Formats: sequence, structure tokens, C-alpha cells
Amino acid sequence: MKGLIRRVTVTVVLWSVCSIAMAKSTITLDGEHLSIDQAWSIALGDNDVKIAPKALGRMEKSYDLVMTAAHSGTPVYGLTVGVGLNKDQPIFDAKGNLTPEVIDASKKFNAAALRAHSAGVGPMLPDYLARLSMVLRLNTMLHGQTGAQPYIAELYAEFINRGVTPLIPARGSIGAADIMLASHVGLVMMGEWKARVNGVEMSGGDALVKVGLKPLVPQGKDMLAILSNNSVGTAYAIEAVRSARQVLNVSPVVFAMSLEALNGNVAPVLPQSIAVRPFPQLADSAKEIRDALSGSYLWHKHDKRALQDPLSFRTTVYTISEAMRALRDAEDTITVQINSSDDNPATVLNADKAYQDSSQVAQYFVKDGAISGGIFPTANFESLPVALATQRLTVALVHVSHNSMRRSLHLEDEHFTGLTRFLSAPGNKGHGFGSLHIPFVALHAENVDLANPVSFDIQPVAGGIEDTGANNDHAARRLKQVVDNLNVIYGIELMHSAQALDLRLQADPQLALGKSTKAMFTEYRKVVPFVDQDRVFTPDIAASQKFLEGYAINQK
Repeated sequence: MKGLIRRVTVTVVLWSVCSIAMAKSTITLDGEHLSIDQAWSIALGDNDVKIAPKALGRMEKSYDLVMTAAHSGTPVYGLTVGVGLNKDQPIFDAKGNLTPEVIDASKKFNAAALRAHSAGVGPMLPDYLARLSMVLRLNTMLHGQTGAQPYIAELYAEFINRGVTPLIPARGSIGAADIMLASHVGLVMMGEWKARVNGVEMSGGDALVKVGLKPLVPQGKDMLAILSNNSVGTAYAIEAVRSARQVLNVSPVVFAMSLEALNGNVAPVLPQSIAVRPFPQLADSAKEIRDALSGSYLWHKHDKRALQDPLSFRTTVYTISEAMRALRDAEDTITVQINSSDDNPATVLNADKAYQDSSQVAQYFVKDGAISGGIFPTANFESLPVALATQRLTVALVHVSHNSMRRSLHLEDEHFTGLTRFLSAPGNKGHGFGSLHIPFVALHAENVDLANPVSFDIQPVAGGIEDTGANNDHAARRLKQVVDNLNVIYGIELMHSAQALDLRLQADPQLALGKSTKAMFTEYRKVVPFVDQDRVFTPDIAASQKFLEGYAINQK
């Protein structure tokens, strides 16, 4: 096609790999079928990536469509005109005359815009999150709506496979695309800024030389493709949601142990009780709790068992099930996000002809021979779906946090358990667990604060045209902190329930525990022993948190 900006040809110097390194399996990215767990595995370096040829072909055609529009003089945001408030400032000749001077102006504009949008706040992202953001952007780019030159996708793949990790600031996004953060990847692609290559920090230029890659000369719509996406915020969300999945996976067993520690009543989780109010997920969560208690003494009548336990025990099946519902919604929302385009404008090949008879809509369509489609202004950079999903999960987990806190307080109280005050061991004349509740009460207070929504706390920027956002990054970081706090709160609950169970077993060595609760109790006692005398609890709290973060529920 005459007069169009010439594509950059990929030139990759072979990169030798240490012969003793184990070969990694490869995950093929096609823009449509990436799972959360696959993305995480790639981010950790457990898998390499390969670009599906069909997806790269879509990028080629998308690029051709964009350049056809530029050649025809069609105004295209970020290509022929500026971005943000500068959307009215032309870059290319309005008549589509792509002279060498105009092409050079496009290159200068792209490079300058990447630099001008690199204004994040430290510290830098850990390598695995920076890599995760690149995996996500590569896959959404392969969905085919960026209009960028395919070499950019190949650079993302090479960076991921060769261990080139741009230094990306951790903060500075309002969730209307992570433009101030993701731009740093483009700087390294140009041979600027800084990166780590397999953990060793160096300049972006040295990083490219070390792995044998040509610097990118961004042009056309390349700059927008690199910086206008939600890859960083979604990476935060994935980390938080995966952590939430783990804490919710162990929740039925953690609760079941506390129910045994209390000598509690199983009635609220019976199928007869659940069936009369069949909320989604409720029956499954109740069954998980019942299964965890399979074989437990709680299934046998006990004279000292209460007819109805405190609400924090009776309602926990609801807090767990609602949190699981929120988790699944968040996972489903993120899965859509990472297999879709959040580009603005969107380059749509063979676009639906709806409303084409409208002169307003007709201007977005492009056709030149075999090239047909449209370039549509969108709001697809809006991160609200993910932000709301993470906020809902955050709120649900704070309900879980609240019930856990209250259960632990009850387990310290001899009036509810029939055991010793503060679960003191026989012969311990000291304090027992009399102060152990203070840390989890403090952390729950933090969680209550972290549950406050942040998705609408935005001020206008960019001359007032960018006057809203969703704070997706901020919401996801808050979720992760709530999960971290909940693991500590659960860990302290586990300290209480295990102590109570030991006291019950001392009184009745034949006391039967549930299949899953016995498994967790046995494994837990390998890392946190029974408290027979007062001791420093700080190491026990840390060990309990670590235990839960790594506990495989299939051990039940």
C-alpha cells in the first residue's frame, strides 16, 4: 500500500540459554483464551509464551486498517490528532498526505508522548507483577483492536521469554487506563529508562543489547497501544483475587475447626436448613463445611451443646458463601478483561454495519480494497467492572474477617466453651490467650477502613476532559491488604481453635474430629505447638499466617 508508514521488520539475535536450564512449557496467546492461572504462571517464569499466528495476523490487518484511515485523511484519535485535551491538535496532514516529514513527525510525537506519560510514583513493581502486566497487555493486544505494528507484540513476548522486566512504578494511576505506568514498558522498548534482565538492573538500551533486540521506533498508533490499557491495575487485581481464592478455599475447614473447638451446633449448615432459602453458592458452602466435619463428634448429641450458637458461628456459612460468590464474579470479570480489548479507539475488522446510514457513524468506517472495518472511539479503557468486582469481594471478605474475630473472642470465653478462661493450659498460672485478641481486633479495624469504596474518588484531569476514573489499582491493592490481614486473623483463630481442641482431647482422648479438621489440626501442630505455658506469640502468629497461605485444601 503506497504512502503508508513502513512496518518495522523483526530482527532477533539468537539468545543462548544455559544448557543446564530446564526447558519451560510454552503457553500460546491468542487474545481470547488466557486464564488467570496461566497468566500468573507466566508471570512467575514457569512458562514461556508464543503468539498464535492467527492473532498476529489480526494485528497485521488491524495495523493496515489504521494506516489506510490515516492515508485517507480520516481523523483518528492518537494517530492523526493528539490525545486527551489535545484531541483537536492535528499531527498528520489533514488530507492524509503521509510524506517523509509527516512520518518523522509521527515518530517524534509517539516517543515524546511515551516520555510525557511516564510519571509514576515508586516503589517499582516487583518483577512478577511487572511481568504479569506485560502478559496481560500482550494478550489483549492480540485480540486485534490496537492498530499497532505487530513488532510491539513480538517485543512483549521477547521481554517475557528473555527475562527483560521494565521498571514500572507501583502507583500513579486513576484507573482510566494505566497511562502513567504502562508507558515505562514503551520506554524500555525504545532503549530508554531502566529494566532488570533476569534480576540484574541496567539501562533500557543495555537490556536490549544484552538480549539482542532492536529498539522500537514507535509511530502511528503504537504509543496508545503501549500506554492506554489497564494492564497494571488488572495485574494487581489478579494477585489479590488469587490470594482471596486461597483464603476462601481454607475457610470451611478453619470454621469447622472452630465449631469443634466450641462444641457447636451443626444445624445451620444442614441441607434441611439451607434448602428453605436457596441463595446461589449457599448449598455448596454448607456442604463443604459438613464434609470437613465428616466423622466429627459434633454429629453426636452432647448434653452441654447449645441449641443455638452465637451469630458469628451460625451465620458463617453465609459469609463464606457470599464471599465465594463475590470471588467467582471477580474471576469471571477479570477473565473477560484479559481476553478483550480496552483500546481507544478500537480498530474493528469487518465491523458490524449497524447505524452506518448515519453520517455521524459512517465516518468511522474505512474501506480500501481488501481492507474493511472501522475505527471507533470507545470508553473501553473504563476499568469500573474490575474495580467494582474487587470492591465487592473486599466488602464480602471483611464480613468474613468480622465473624472470625468474633469467633476467636468467644473461644477465649469459658462461658461459651466450657473450657478454661483464655484457653490456659492446666498448670499455666499466667495470662494464656488473654491478650491475643488485640492484634486481630486491630487488623479487623484496618479491614473495615479498607472496605470503603474508592472507585468514585476521582478529580478531573487533562484539562477537565478526563473527569472520571475507577481507581482500579487502588481498589485491588486494598483487596490484597484485606486478604493479608484476614490470613493473620484466621491464623490467630487457628491458634485458638487448635488450643481448644487440644484441651478437649486432653479431657477426652477418644474425641473424634472431622476428616478435614483433623488433617488441618495435625499439620498445624507441626508448625505451631500447644501452648502449655505463656510464651512469645509473635512467631506463632507469623507461622500460622504462612501455614494458611500455603495449605492445600486437598489435604483434607
